[in-house]
Amino acid sequence: MKAKEIQELIDFISHSGLAEVKIETDEFKLSIKKSADAPAAVRMVETPAQMVTSHNSAPSPQNTPSPSSTSADEVNIRHKEIKSPMIGTFYRSSNPETGPFVSVGDTIQAGQTVGIIEAMKLFNEIDAEISGKIVKVLVENSSPVEFDQPLFLIEVAE
Repeated sequence: MKAKEIQELIDFISHSGLAEVKIETDEFKLSIKKSADAPAAVRMVETPAQMVTSHNSAPSPQNTPSPSSTSADEVNIRHKEIKSPMIGTFYRSSNPETGPFVSVGDTIQAGQTVGIIEAMKLFNEIDAEISGKIVKVLVENSSPVEFDQPLFLIEVAE
């Protein structure tokens, strides 16, 4: 089962009102359970390799931008988010010996690589869709991320 399919299943279940779903095939077991006050949690076990992937979709406090002195409308006009296109582990650099792709204060161009997300043993480069200046890094290096989770806050180039 692909990461996108799992995310679509989570979204469907979160909107359906179901509290728990279990799917079992020859290749994997998937259990999704939603508590009353938190989004769905996923536990996937791949039977052949005995590989366990555990993922909780509750947002962490560090991933939310802190309030500033400007109004929310002004921030929304001047700032855009670069969001995760998938579930996985976010890395700010291509390997531990090199520096991050981007840092706060860097000016980036659309199409520039800003990070990598590892999903199911595949490394996927994350490219900026807009040009601007990095205002805030919203996710720590080597931390799990959700589909559509904000990774960076960008001040849009004018």
